[in-house]
Amino acid sequence: MEDKLFDSFEIRDEQGRLTNAGALMADDSPVRHSRLFCTRWNGLDKSGGMVDALDSAEYSDSLIILLNEGVSFVKRNMKTRWKKTADSRIEMPDYCERSVFEALVNALIHRDYLILGSEVHIDIYDDRLTIHSPGGMADGTRIQEQDIKNVSSTRRNPILADIFGRLGYMERQGSGFKKITDAYHAAHNFRAALEPKFYSDVASFQVTLYNLNYEAETASGKSTDENAVIDADHVAIEVAIERLTASPSTIRKAQAVFAKMGVDGIFGRSDIAAITNDSVTAAGNLIAKLKKAGLIKEVSGYGKGKYIFRNPDR
Repeated sequence: MEDKLFDSFEIRDEQGRLTNAGALMADDSPVRHSRLFCTRWNGLDKSGGMVDALDSAEYSDSLIILLNEGVSFVKRNMKTRWKKTADSRIEMPDYCERSVFEALVNALIHRDYLILGSEVHIDIYDDRLTIHSPGGMADGTRIQEQDIKNVSSTRRNPILADIFGRLGYMERQGSGFKKITDAYHAAHNFRAALEPKFYSDVASFQVTLYNLNYEAETASGKSTDENAVIDADHVAIEVAIERLTASPSTIRKAQAVFAKMGVDGIFGRSDIAAITNDSVTAAGNLIAKLKKAGLIKEVSGYGKGKYIFRNPDR
């Protein structure tokens, strides 16, 4: 970004100091209550029994990092089923990634940052995912009383919205809600009961996305579609990454790479560096750790130093 854009986007003031918007966009953001709390609960509510939470994380940094970390948290806490077709297969993730992305962008950009001691929350249960942000609709209306396809765009934080629009993370026309629902409607296993829900009051806004695969399991634990199965390799690799003998930072980076590449993606050091925002040397160190853990294997025919994830149990 050119230096003059820091002024035109109002990221800094005439004295060269960060504005509130600039502080929210800065790495190591000084805005303490600009945080994201993520929890994968054990069950259908927050009292899951012996183990209340299966996974949890707290993030505080720039809004870009909060967005990336939130999406990565959801991806590592959901499964993907697939159905065989005549010549390929149809993947059926628990949640539509585009819907999660749009809902989280909305929560981070349109939240009320004047409500101190609050943060954006992602709560994942067995049957649903909720994204909660402080502050209701900027125009005082209630989202549940409106037609989602025709909600007018009223921006509480226009500078942040402009920056995210320039980055390609959102559109200024206010089409985020429609994108959330459209992605669900296009899912292979969507049904009317799983329509995304939107709720707001004076103090909060919440989006509920339902697990598209939750009722696909019968009481016996077998799929209602004999051709639909959980991608066992995907789950095994996720678990193995979580159990890596490494620092939390290294594990998060490995999770980010796997979330991007999946079980079929072919990658090298430069790809990892781009995903983790690290140097190529650091990416090489991560490859060495993954190789030692048996989580990746080298592939030929794509150039030197190319790898693919593998199930370490095989």
